[in-house]
Amino acid sequence: MPKFYARRRLSILAALTGLIASAALFDGPAASAALPTPVSAATARGYLASLTVATENRTGYSRDLFPTWITISGTCNTREYVIKRDGSSVVTNSACTATSGSWYSQYDGVTTTDPSTFDIDHVVPLAEAWDSGASAWTTAQRQAFANDVTRPQLIAVSASSNRSKGDDDPAEWVPARSAYLCTYVRAWVQVKYYYDLSVDSAEKSALQSDLAGC
Repeated sequence: MPKFYARRRLSILAALTGLIASAALFDGPAASAALPTPVSAATARGYLASLTVATENRTGYSRDLFPTWITISGTCNTREYVIKRDGSSVVTNSACTATSGSWYSQYDGVTTTDPSTFDIDHVVPLAEAWDSGASAWTTAQRQAFANDVTRPQLIAVSASSNRSKGDDDPAEWVPARSAYLCTYVRAWVQVKYYYDLSVDSAEKSALQSDLAGC
């Protein structure tokens, strides 16, 4: 049985009860939280070697097939949860909407006090997941993937960096901040491994090259 199916029920239960562990990284000029700490570079290299290499196929993809955002804890949906987690000195109202705080985009070094200027990025984009195996999942499985705050899959970043990335894989796009490259590719590989997603040949080559420098 694939790792994803064996663990999905436990992951969803943890998310819905608010028992989600996340790690803080102080990786930029402004101290801020970030996505859960990825596996080590050595572990990521081992994971990458085990991933299936396959040609991608986007036939039938629609973002609507990956429901977002769901309630994670209390009144907080996924976006609000990540905005609160990834900011510094964040104050929220009773609806879990951030009313003040500071946010640092790990992708490009942008800092803001206006969370509406930040997007929640799926490290492995939804379209990329579809291309590499999620087309065969149920809607519930795709929802779990799209709202996964346990793995290093969701991060608050500047809207401009998120839109620059689009649906690209690491053969086509990596963060402009070189200091974050290793974290990013380790996270990418961990998510693909956990969800039993494939990689294409160019993607695997780029990841191997990036991880070699970590």
